[in-house]
Amino acid sequence: MATTKPSVLVFDVNETLIDIGSLAPLFGERFGDERVLREWFAQLVMYSMTATLAENYVNFSTLAQGVLRMLGNIYQVDVTDDDLHRLKTGLLMMPAHPDAAEGLAALRDNGFRLVTLTNSPPNPNGPTALQNSGLAGFFEQQLSVDACRAFKPAPAVYRYVCEAVKVAPTDCMMVAAHVWDTLGAQNVGFSSALITRPGNPPLPADGLPQPNLMVSDLRQLAERLIDGPTEI
Repeated sequence: MATTKPSVLVFDVNETLIDIGSLAPLFGERFGDERVLREWFAQLVMYSMTATLAENYVNFSTLAQGVLRMLGNIYQVDVTDDDLHRLKTGLLMMPAHPDAAEGLAALRDNGFRLVTLTNSPPNPNGPTALQNSGLAGFFEQQLSVDACRAFKPAPAVYRYVCEAVKVAPTDCMMVAAHVWDTLGAQNVGFSSALITRPGNPPLPADGLPQPNLMVSDLRQLAERLIDGPTEI
């Protein structure tokens, strides 16, 4: 069913705006295969959801380090405190995707309100990953699930965005590289756009809501939203 174009675009950060591939050398050095990065990230997301369903919470950075130690046990690799520090630092230094700044600038300049919603916590000791990437200035608010002590796709985190920005869910579009994020947002009334970054295709499962838009990057998202019809 068609929906009116959103006024507020809510962006996921990790993978959607910034590139976790910059962490790959750590996994290549410790595990002999950079592809273990994808396994680590998948386990990190799974255990973030598990913690929320079990009504537990530790922040994403703490959980990320725990999952790295867990993979060390699985692969019989000695994960050191230095490795954990390197991961924690690396999570704060991931670069922006090449298309991000151009796409965000076009959307902002054409009247869309831009905010972020990330599983990553605020950084009490300095800049966040979004700030270090150079993208923070595009957003009127930078929101973290840490305020809710629950991870996406819990309904509470998307409702928190609406409260913070003072809009209805139907005014919002979730922009994410993960189907689990678009599904969570659609569940509370957002529309959604899936950014099909490498390794993040749509999920063609009958009975599950599909994203309203599917695009390859943020430049294409801007083109679709700026030049497209008033309904999506």
